[in-house]
Amino acid sequence: MRQRSLIAITAALAAGALTLTACGSRDSGDKKGSDSGNGGGTTVVIGVDAPLTGDLSAMGLGIKNSADLAAKNANKQNLVKGVTFKIEALDDQAQPSAGQQNASKFVSEPEVLGVVGPLNSSVAESMQKVFDDAKLVQVSPANTGPGLTQGPDWQTKKVRGYKSYFRTATTDAIQGPFAAQYVFNTAKKKKVFVIDDKKTYGSGLAATFTEEFKKLGGKVVGTEHINPDAKDFSAVATKVKNSGAQVVYYGGEYPQAGPLSKQIKAAGAKIPLVGGDGIKDDTFMKLAGSEATGDLATSVGAPVEDLPSAKQFVADYKAAGYKEEYSAYGGYAYDSAWAVIEAVKKVADANGGKLPSDGRAKVTEAMQGVSFDGVTGKVSFDEFGDATNKQLTVYAVKNGAWVPVKSGTYTG
Repeated sequence: MRQRSLIAITAALAAGALTLTACGSRDSGDKKGSDSGNGGGTTVVIGVDAPLTGDLSAMGLGIKNSADLAAKNANKQNLVKGVTFKIEALDDQAQPSAGQQNASKFVSEPEVLGVVGPLNSSVAESMQKVFDDAKLVQVSPANTGPGLTQGPDWQTKKVRGYKSYFRTATTDAIQGPFAAQYVFNTAKKKKVFVIDDKKTYGSGLAATFTEEFKKLGGKVVGTEHINPDAKDFSAVATKVKNSGAQVVYYGGEYPQAGPLSKQIKAAGAKIPLVGGDGIKDDTFMKLAGSEATGDLATSVGAPVEDLPSAKQFVADYKAAGYKEEYSAYGGYAYDSAWAVIEAVKKVADANGGKLPSDGRAKVTEAMQGVSFDGVTGKVSFDEFGDATNKQLTVYAVKNGAWVPVKSGTYTG
């Protein structure tokens, strides 16, 4: 109850006190923030929520750095005259409760006009209402749970619950079936053992994969749920070995997928593990070991390194000297932050070059019409706030690296 009261209070404070602060009013030595530019009359803060510590920090830090790069570039270009963009990053540790607290903190800071993140769909679920009540726009570079934009009954009735929520990544309604088509039609695997981590992302992805795989004529020879905090999956590995499965599909993330793959092979089932974008990180190979060769992952969009539209991003990221890689969602995080910047620009341009006192509501409204050529291709949003870019890629582990083997769109 106390947490709900806090959310209500902070939302009310932000709604009633959205007068943007002059540049320099925030402590430029704030360790959580990144002063990203040349100076201007007004500071606009873009919040970033991601797991900055813990098992998923490789992806989270890539999100933070890429959003920071977008702010730096906007400032260098003086894209919005009189405005300096600044990043404030908060660690959600991949925990919904932490994400909700971070959302409340962002809402309580009037100079925050948009938030990039989170990584995890389960964390997003805890944040959406907090942001929506405050009319604070949120753009995720990584959430793929269909219900976030289309409601809990999205398979039968699509209803948008939160107008402040957008994403640059496509959804599991497409990603799961895309993987199923590749496994059945291209890899010629007809028997699958399906495992998930019981979290929003993992279970949803496994469900959409399973439905399409069965529709194609494939057989599910076993299912299992694992504890994402566990490290020993030997019992599950034995079940996989005894099932006669030709492939394992795992709905979850790389900290569990790597050890799971390794232990399945050790049990004697020399079969590939297939997962979604949550396992596509180089850490997967470190955890899975040398026998990960042949494991597969789908990921949103096309490989950033292969996109002509991403060449400048890759060069700028390297030049900026970030210690961490941009990882799987770097390009999407950059585009998410840039979408916020473009929305702020729209609002300022429509108001004689100044941001109005109801800037948050206006930025949220403007986001629906944002459209630009981004790092990951054309960036725009449909009526649900979903990305209009529906491209996906299948990657295979070869010589210790993720190598793209097929790109395309799901044809349902």
